[in-house]
Amino acid sequence: MFRDREEAGRALGEHLQRRLTGESVVLAIPRGGVIIGEYVAAALGAPLDVIVPRKLGAPGNPELAVGALAVADGEEIALVDDRTVIALGVPSSYLQAEIERQRREI
Repeated sequence: MFRDREEAGRALGEHLQRRLTGESVVLAIPRGGVIIGEYVAAALGAPLDVIVPRKLGAPGNPELAVGALAVADGEEIALVDDRTVIALGVPSSYLQAEIERQRREI
């Protein structure tokens, strides 16, 4: 394992340097990923962007993800796990309300 996120970012950056060709962009998520992303971006000489995703929780069980919502460069992206939504019988009205609720958090 790694001593800290800095060490992890440096190691990942070195690993990717050997494998990637062409231009890259590093996308990082808060809560630790941004620190790692800074070191990866520096190693690759690539720009760093931060994406703030929000989990779309299931009805009655907000810890169970049925999808995610994120905004990057002003563009909103909502991904829904159709199999989970169908298996749980999640109504589309609930999904729309959950997307709106998470949109306000971003």
